[in-house]
Amino acid sequence: MEETKNNRLARLRTCLEDQALDTFLVLQGENRRYLSGFTGEDGQFDESAGALLITPERQILATDSRYETQARIEAPEFEIYRYREGLASSLPEILRMLRTERLGFESARLSYLQFQKFQEHLRKETLTVSLVPTENLVEEIRMTKEPQEIEAIKKSLALSESVFETMVNTLCVGTSEKELAWAMEKGLRESGAESVAFPPIVASGPNAALPHAIPADRPIGRGEPILFDWGARLNGYCSDISRTIVLGSPDDTFKKVYQVVQDAQSMAIEGMKPGVSTQAVDKIARDHITAKGFGNYFGHGLGHGVGLATHEKPNLSPIRPMNLEVGMVTTVEPGIYIPGWGGVRLENMVVLKKDGAVVLNRYPLARWPV
Repeated sequence: MEETKNNRLARLRTCLEDQALDTFLVLQGENRRYLSGFTGEDGQFDESAGALLITPERQILATDSRYETQARIEAPEFEIYRYREGLASSLPEILRMLRTERLGFESARLSYLQFQKFQEHLRKETLTVSLVPTENLVEEIRMTKEPQEIEAIKKSLALSESVFETMVNTLCVGTSEKELAWAMEKGLRESGAESVAFPPIVASGPNAALPHAIPADRPIGRGEPILFDWGARLNGYCSDISRTIVLGSPDDTFKKVYQVVQDAQSMAIEGMKPGVSTQAVDKIARDHITAKGFGNYFGHGLGHGVGLATHEKPNLSPIRPMNLEVGMVTTVEPGIYIPGWGGVRLENMVVLKKDGAVVLNRYPLARWPV
């Protein structure tokens, strides 16, 4: 693992050299863990378990007394700096020690308030340092997964599917969406997950027309679509799956919509090859759904990367295209959502190999009637 982290740091240092940065500040939790192995979690957006400061020669993990011992155990390759009154007040001392002139920071993570505090403390200490916003430096390294990361994702996925299969076998009419969502979360934790990857979605009947529905007290009924979206976090790595099922016999509308979504997913996966644009893959599924008359009912992107975060680069969508590379792990999740009726979403996870995409899921798409 030490060699892996050193390789990651080496790739990052090449990026810093390209952007003429002599120090890089890492605040984003998944990036911090990816580079150092430190698993401390930020309580909320305006709280921090610590920060990394990376230079061409040195690597520091700055944290407070709550995490100091943990940091020394989990990140032995890093110098540990304990701050007492927050990172902002200690930043001038650290940057002076590192002889920093250009400090890169993660623009997506550093709040404007914290940026102001950094500047205030630098002025107070009469330290001239340029604060340089950056975007996706570590995230772009994280896009291609190493073999051990793919194995971790597969284990997280297998756990998630096992829990769902157990729950589906006990489904009955009248159970509420909230009860099912809790059963999934409870099952994931009792099966060994660190946590859920995100709050489970259970949406039945007309509620299934909401792609990110919040589980309600509504009881599930016979013959209506029931959309599930769930995932686990295991050893830091996430899984993300969607299935849509029916209790009893599906009607003709469900069968038609389901087949269109299933075919769109299959066609998109078949089209995923190294060098192919993410936009082009999204278009394969979107064009098929449109040709079948449901184009107005598929509004979100086709998929997204998964790893230490549930949503990470790359995105399979009509915007911000990039080319697929070997080692990328993404979801492929077309959906059709019809107001007043419901919706169908089918989501598998795939890893891109030299010859194309390989589906990581083992739980089948169609399991109806249940």
